[in-house]
Amino acid sequence: MRVIAIDGPAGSGKSTIARQLATRLGLQYLDTGAMYRAVAFAALRRGVDPADVDDVARLAERVDLRVDESGTRVDGVDATIEIRGPEVTRAVSIVAANPAVRREMVSRQREWARQRGGGVLEGRDIGTVVFPDAELKIYLTASAETRAARRSKEVADLDYETVAADLARRDALDQGRESDPLRTADDAVVVDTTDRTVDEVLDQLVGMLDV
Repeated sequence: MRVIAIDGPAGSGKSTIARQLATRLGLQYLDTGAMYRAVAFAALRRGVDPADVDDVARLAERVDLRVDESGTRVDGVDATIEIRGPEVTRAVSIVAANPAVRREMVSRQREWARQRGGGVLEGRDIGTVVFPDAELKIYLTASAETRAARRSKEVADLDYETVAADLARRDALDQGRESDPLRTADDAVVVDTTDRTVDEVLDQLVGMLDV
């Protein structure tokens, strides 16, 4: 099974790099962050408080998730756009800090890769928790200003200052949670994407692999 793990904070370029790297390598791609967003979306849609640890844990076990190149479906509903909205964005770090939710999502992520013989997976704990034996572990990063600028372009209804504050809040939550916090795997290659093009980063990553 060939697994490439790409971790890093929001706005570091994970989705763009991981998706295009998968294409170059002929592997399938999984955005694991979309899975946690989907659980948050399901909770909000059902009127479940994202901070209710037990109720959200039970929901995570039952919810029907499909995350692929066509988008994200939650219990048969197309939630591709909604999971990127501000309401879900505010709730996702709380949901992702739930240990039971993380166990369920990690199990689903490993099964996804097993069924496909591997893949390029991006998230916040792929190289440290989900696939610690991945063929290649990458930790993408970028300056706070660059990350906020990138994300503000994706969220039309929020200004730069609001996005920057949200990113700082989420960084603190992701890095400070007790269950599988965001951190750099000991054997990960750290790649700063601040002043680099997508192709430059991709060329570097492909060069590290026996393709």
